Parts: sequence; C-alpha cells; structure tokens
Amino acid sequence: MPRTIKVAAIQMDANPAPTEARIARAEKLVAQAAAAGAQLVVLPELFNTGYQYAPANHELAEPMNGRSVNWLRDTAAQLNIHLAGSLMLLDANEVFNALLLFAPDGRVWRYDKNYPWGWERGYFRDASRIAIAETDWGDFGMLICWDNAHRDLWRQYAGQVDMMLIASCPPDVSNPAYLFPGGDRVTVDEMGPVMGKLKGDGRRVFGDMINQQTAWLGVPAVNTVGCGQITTDIPAGTATLLSFMPLAPRIAQYLPQAEGMQMQCGMVQGCKIVAADGSVITELSQDAGETFTIADVTLADEKPQPHAPQPPATASPISYLASDYILPLITTPVYRQGLRQTWGRHMAPINAASRRWLIYLGLTGLVAFVAGRLRRWLK
Repeated sequence: MPRTIKVAAIQMDANPAPTEARIARAEKLVAQAAAAGAQLVVLPELFNTGYQYAPANHELAEPMNGRSVNWLRDTAAQLNIHLAGSLMLLDANEVFNALLLFAPDGRVWRYDKNYPWGWERGYFRDASRIAIAETDWGDFGMLICWDNAHRDLWRQYAGQVDMMLIASCPPDVSNPAYLFPGGDRVTVDEMGPVMGKLKGDGRRVFGDMINQQTAWLGVPAVNTVGCGQITTDIPAGTATLLSFMPLAPRIAQYLPQAEGMQMQCGMVQGCKIVAADGSVITELSQDAGETFTIADVTLADEKPQPHAPQPPATASPISYLASDYILPLITTPVYRQGLRQTWGRHMAPINAASRRWLIYLGLTGLVAFVAGRLRRWLK
C-alpha cells in the first residue's frame, strides 16, 4: 500500500551569521515544523553558517562530533523526526559539503556534494558518489544544490529510491551585480549579450529542472533554498575577471580593482515539495523570508522505473563550462592554501592523479618552450 509522510522544507536567510545564532534560528523553525506534524524536516544548504565566498569558511568547517552535527542528531531524537541539513564537514585531511540525514534513533546517512558550484571549490572539494538513505519510511536519494543541474546524478538514482531530498542555497549568479572598490557597479546586462543570455538559468535549474527530473524518476522530492540578498567577496578576483573577459571585454577596465571585487545578488526561489508527477504541491516565495512549508507526500509501494527518455538539462552550456570547469580550476588553489593555513600542512593533499596531470602539463610546457626556441634558432 502507498505510504504517506508529512514533509517540511525550511527556508533560511542566506546571509552569514555566527553558528550559534544560525542554529538557534534553525531550532525554532524545526520545532515549529515538528509541532505542525512534520515527520521529515529538511534544512537548506550550509544552514549553520550562511552562504559566502570568504576565508572564514575554512575556519567554519566542523568534524562529525562538532556543534552542528551534534545538534542535528540531538534535535532529531528530541522531536522524534528525521532531520536533514548540509554543512562544511571536516573529514580527515579534506573538507566536504555534506548533507546529513539523522533518524530519531541516531542513525545517520551522508551525501557529499559532487559538483561544487564555481567559487565554492575554494572552500570544499568535490565528491564522486551518490548516497541512498535506507530509512524506515523508504529509501531516500540525496543531492545538494548545483548537483540538481547534473542529469548523471539523477540517472544514478533511477529505480533505486522512493523520494529525493535536496538541500540547496543557490545565489542567483545568473543575474548578479559586480561591485568594485572604486564605486562602480556592473550588472550582467552591462556585460554584453552572451552574459545576458545566462539570466534565468538559476530559476530554470531550481524550477523546471527539479520538477522534470522528479517526474522522470516518478518519485516525490523536497528542495530547500536560502532567501534574502547577499554581498560576498570573490576569490581569485583577477583570474575570475580574466575568465569573464572573452565574453565581456568591457570589464577589462576593472582589472586593477579585481582583487577587491564583490558579487551582489538575490537568492533563487525553489523551497518546495514536489509530487511524483512533477507538480508542485507547495512552494515558498522569496518574499516569505525565513519560514517553512509543509505537505503530505505519498510514497509508492514499489520503486518506480522511468519509462521515458530523461529530460534535457535546462541550464545553458556556458553555465556548465564556467561552473564545473573554469571557476573551480581557478579557485582550487584557494581551497588548498586556506585549509593548510587553518588546519595544517597535511590538509588537501595532491593525489596521484593530480600529480600526474601536473607533471604532464609541466612536460608539455617544457616541450613547447624548447620547440619554440628551436624554431627561432633554425630560422
């Protein structure tokens, strides 16, 4: 027989605040959701810190026995609910953005973000596996934010799960304004027609794409987001601005100010609960602020199998190029340097595969240099 579970999606202001203050706010919202009958409560991504690109992130990573993880576990037990939330998790010599789901009896399931978005790679590393929480209610697949945009992850859950749990906190990087120390403010509309075409990618990913992939899987989903407007520093500002210039040449004038540039934007709407057919049962607007929405969700008796082609991605190819390749490449050194300064030289080791690529790139550069010198000499 189909099962019904009451699910709550929590929306929190995305601006950074001390962990104690953010946990206190989360505790109030979770308690209210539980009092309203919620059996499963999902907090947004990085609920315990807020969202920013800043060196402070390196210090905010916590171990599995840290304040935030203990609060998740204890609250799930006290309120007799399943409780999920994402945080920067210090794991041996790396940091991951981990979505943890706690059962009332203390069982825990963990999913690490596979695709850190762009500059996020400066504060936690990528992962390469999915996670299925085998709860008493059913088997729940797990994703975090920009992972939503990757069809390969949805595909791995096909036929394996009863429901999808997604913790997100997406800034609207497809419609930002860039602020420079000299006082100039440049919007995406002023950066040229190519950049302008990216507008709306955030809403397409956290709107239509979640709904379409949910319907394809044939299982319900819950997604959380942050709200408000954030202003954050940009890591590796010069390299970032240089990467923008092929599409937005006019910003070259700001190169002298690049290391002090900031991004200002709102958050993407998408705190919602989606039925197995892809219809939205309930969704919060950004104007609703810090609150929650709750609904009954029906889980099928047997895990459904997709019977149609998987829907295409809704974001533009340029978004994937920038988010998955160019910006992570630029900001990975920020991750390694920041972790080593904060936690010690053993952090963020260069693995064997990376070493081989570095050696290959070095040899390629050497060969190119020698070849160039030889050509000049032979002339």
